[in-house]
Amino acid sequence: YAHSFEVWYKGQLVGGLYGVAIKEVFFGESMFSRISNASKIAFVYMVKYLQRWRYKLIDCQVYSDHLRSLGAEEIERSRFETIINRCASGETAARKWQPTEITGLIAI
Repeated sequence: YAHSFEVWYKGQLVGGLYGVAIKEVFFGESMFSRISNASKIAFVYMVKYLQRWRYKLIDCQVYSDHLRSLGAEEIERSRFETIINRCASGETAARKWQPTEITGLIAI
């Protein structure tokens, strides 16, 4: 399943990210910001939900300083494959994904 985390300000989409959730792994595909740090806000909320739902891994695909600043860690391919194989037997989390709106938050 593909999912997005969006940041809206004054009726405009200003940032967010999307990715694909398979079993207990979220594969991040893309992030964007039209105003500074909007994608970071989306990322923080995504991590909060994935932790609550006991996801085991967020695959960011390409390691970067930006992702490092958000807490990402680069891991060896063999460790990645071990985690993916272990998570393949996990529960499908589709029923957990319901549209949720968080209102009233303004981050400056």
